[in-house]
Amino acid sequence: MINFAVRDLREHTGELVRNAESGEYSVVSKHGKPLFVAVPFNDALLASGVNVALADNLVKRGDISIAAGAKLAMMPRDRYMRHLGQQGYSFMTEDNFESELANDLKHLSSLRN
Repeated sequence: MINFAVRDLREHTGELVRNAESGEYSVVSKHGKPLFVAVPFNDALLASGVNVALADNLVKRGDISIAAGAKLAMMPRDRYMRHLGQQGYSFMTEDNFESELANDLKHLSSLRN
């Protein structure tokens, strides 16, 4: 594992990428305290469920749709929606209500055919 300070990231971006490509983790710290870990994205990581956690985070922040989250989580959409509901995710926010409703109706319609 390699350690980088936030202030040095710009100078060591190439090294950070090479470390990830070779399967190494890197810890990025700020004022000597770990801030985040750069983790190589591979099949083993996906198998451990990181894709679901990433999808959940992106959906909850509104960065991707529920349908895109389901694809990233590698789950059928209805199962992924149940998963989000079990975590207390509200599907009825003002920001996503109309688009999510339209997508949900389209999805339900395709299941009938």
